[in-house]
Amino acid sequence: MISRGSLGRNIQATFCRQCPAKPNNRRGLAAAASGSFSYETGESSGVRFASRDLPGPTTHLAIVAKAGTRYQPLPGFSEALEKFAFKSTSKRSALRITREAELLGGELSAYHSRENLVIRAKFLKDDLPYFAELLGEVISKTKYTGHEYEEEVLPIMKLSQQGWLANPSQMAIDSAHGLAFHRGLGTPLYPTSSTPLTKYINAELLEFFSKAAYAKSNFAVVANGASHTELSKWLEDFFSDWPDPPPADLHLTDTAPSKYYGGEERIAHDSGNNFIIAFPGSSSFVGDAYKPELSVLAALLGGESTIKWSPGFSLLSKAVSAYSSVHVTTTHSTYSDAGLLSISLSGKAKDIRAASREVVKTLKAVSSGDVRREDIRKAIASAKFQTLEAGESTATGIELTGAGLVKGGGAFQIDELGKSLSEVTEEKVKQAAKTLLDGKATVSAVGNLFILPFAEEIGLNV
Repeated sequence: MISRGSLGRNIQATFCRQCPAKPNNRRGLAAAASGSFSYETGESSGVRFASRDLPGPTTHLAIVAKAGTRYQPLPGFSEALEKFAFKSTSKRSALRITREAELLGGELSAYHSRENLVIRAKFLKDDLPYFAELLGEVISKTKYTGHEYEEEVLPIMKLSQQGWLANPSQMAIDSAHGLAFHRGLGTPLYPTSSTPLTKYINAELLEFFSKAAYAKSNFAVVANGASHTELSKWLEDFFSDWPDPPPADLHLTDTAPSKYYGGEERIAHDSGNNFIIAFPGSSSFVGDAYKPELSVLAALLGGESTIKWSPGFSLLSKAVSAYSSVHVTTTHSTYSDAGLLSISLSGKAKDIRAASREVVKTLKAVSSGDVRREDIRKAIASAKFQTLEAGESTATGIELTGAGLVKGGGAFQIDELGKSLSEVTEEKVKQAAKTLLDGKATVSAVGNLFILPFAEEIGLNV
């Protein structure tokens, strides 16, 4: 572990570097990184890792564990494990971790998705040794004390439950995933308001779960803005002393492939109206069921303009333009082995009822080929831009790369992704829309159920 004296010298050096009168040996912005967005992969101390040495003075380091809600054994475990990040370890108190990170100007955070738990740090490049040690310590030496769980973790989880209950949009998204995938990917991102947290979770069980979540075979380390050789060296130093492997009978749930079901659910709510129409989508680029034409179809349907003061080219923005209260968006959520293409409408219930019919008419028009070739070309360009821009984002690239390494595939390579989207044809987009309409849809209505339509009323098969 880095000593307090060493930490103090690092902090003094940081202040000295800020003085222009003194030369420094830091790598400049035109470092040998060459600006490539491709990841270099490797393994150190049994830990799979990937890095890209982007030019710049900062580094983004993260641990991506396959411990999202899809894999939790009981409701709330993924969120609780996330909230325990950067709490007291066997070497440092939570207060000390906070103070040391602040003195170095770093940022610490954690979040979970349906498949992954991500623990990350952002900091100045020269401080890589400290933060590499800290992240390794957080996932291997956190104490999971009862008082921290009762006083700091559980109250925040209860607030999340209350927030979910007051958010019809999130409620509809979770409902759609539950209908589409049932268990696994269908598990709510946060425990619902009726989930009895104290019945399922305690600090002892959470520590038990962490042994499986943070087993070396279950996570990867990903860095943006770090030398591959240097990262490998520090992983060798700080990730070699690891807890014993989890017991043979301790394993993560739902390792079976995802299966799409579809269906309809209606939830009364008095805080707003949200109506979701969804269909099976594509896996992520590093998954086994990647279909780039579905990303293009999502861009073609759209709903929000990319040009200020313009309605845009997207078909749904034109289709619902007569209903001023309706806000429509198309989202393509991708996972390791499946995806969900969803169209969300929010606004006044009577306008959603009418606009939803226009949405289905638009989908049928695309499937029958009644769409301009120019609009499809625009959609291909838009999908390519949106996807590549997201890939440039350190957060998106890190989670996708880590998930790919844990799964056993390759790292997320932005150049290959752009090429696959460029190869999408007009016929593939039309066929994708036809396939979706021929199958079962997923329809979730949250809000004023007296007015919001049923799937059958708008021409969908569930």
